[in-house]
Amino acid sequence: MLFVELALLLACIVIGARIGGIALGVVSGIGLTIFVFGLGMPPGSPPTVVLGMILAVITALSVMEAAGGLDFLVESAERVLKSNPRRITFLAPFVTYVLIFAAGTQHVIYALLPVIAEVARKAGVRPERPLSMSVIAAQHGLIASPISAVTVALVAGLAGLAVGLPQILMVTIPATLIGVLVGTLVVAWKGKELDQDPEYLKRLADGTVKPPEEKPPLEGLARHRAVGSCTVFLTAVLAVVVIGLFPGLRPVYETVADGVVNTGQVEMGPAIMIIMLAAAGVIMLLFKASPGAAVGGSLMRGGLTAIISILGVSWLGSSFFEGNRAAILDALSSIITAHPWVFAGGLFVLSILLFSQAATIVLLVPVGVALGLPAHLLIGVYPAVNGNFFLPTYGTVLAAVSFDQTGTTKIGKYLLNHSFMIPGLVTTATATAVALLLSSVLIG
Repeated sequence: MLFVELALLLACIVIGARIGGIALGVVSGIGLTIFVFGLGMPPGSPPTVVLGMILAVITALSVMEAAGGLDFLVESAERVLKSNPRRITFLAPFVTYVLIFAAGTQHVIYALLPVIAEVARKAGVRPERPLSMSVIAAQHGLIASPISAVTVALVAGLAGLAVGLPQILMVTIPATLIGVLVGTLVVAWKGKELDQDPEYLKRLADGTVKPPEEKPPLEGLARHRAVGSCTVFLTAVLAVVVIGLFPGLRPVYETVADGVVNTGQVEMGPAIMIIMLAAAGVIMLLFKASPGAAVGGSLMRGGLTAIISILGVSWLGSSFFEGNRAAILDALSSIITAHPWVFAGGLFVLSILLFSQAATIVLLVPVGVALGLPAHLLIGVYPAVNGNFFLPTYGTVLAAVSFDQTGTTKIGKYLLNHSFMIPGLVTTATATAVALLLSSVLIG
């Protein structure tokens, strides 16, 4: 029966991922219904704290977007890239990394990709090099960000262990930066020079390469509101990092029950929710962010899609795990204990199927904790969750291909021989290896 249930679980994941959007969550709801009402399995539980934190962060981001803060972040990144066009291959991945790290979402890369493509083309640099590596850098900036959905999920998953946000950041930030550096060096001289590329020369001859569209800069009151909203949001991010690094700063409170006074401290999850909701409120009041624009913006739509997907697939996975806990732990414990890299492989493969680092962490980290894997190992293999690039169907991958008018960034005839495969594998493998080393020294 275990294999039938596993087949149903995988079928829901594959079908939902192929349809895209919220399908991953709602198709998982069909599987959950069969599990609970048809097969009598325990319902498990959705990750309510994780979902609450993600929703609070997305709300703050969406309000900042409505006030123009996201446009200001992108505009600032554009200035850096355009000031050093010949160094675009080295600058673009790190500018992208910093932008995603600060924003906590990959959605902002869609505004940056056409800038990277055009700056590279005008400078005579093969756009495939900075574009492919920037897409990979975005994924690694995401898992290093203290307020991204995937980091929030990891913090919640490790809540029962003696580690938290500080330990995660001091491992993942240097590990991912080193990974991005190595990946950038790998692609820095990849392929023919642009003026020798046959596809680009053909497109020039055909007249299919179009001039870039210039976006007007933020000015006046719009710029004031954008800068202010961005400042408030980044201050909230800094506050989250500080209370994570110094847990003693989190408030202590007292409750009285039956005449007994109990003392408690605000946990990291609720603290993140409170700070991010407050930041959204401050931005809305001070910088006139429209509630309608915030709800209707691209970040809110993308965030709600992620929440619905995580709700469905994590609840389905929780039901499967709870219904087969003993069998799963018995089968995996000896293998993973003897070969910890297997867990890293599991993170990588599942992220390919789910197209979501956060959903992957929500599903697998509880399994790792139940198996008794040490905290330093779980943090060390964390960068392996970046497998989204492997199949060339992920949104940022397809966007990078479409924005490159020269045709140098491509999918490839055999599907897997695309522009992102080598930088993705090298960066993820390097970041994971460095993270394992750092975590064993700093945490183990």
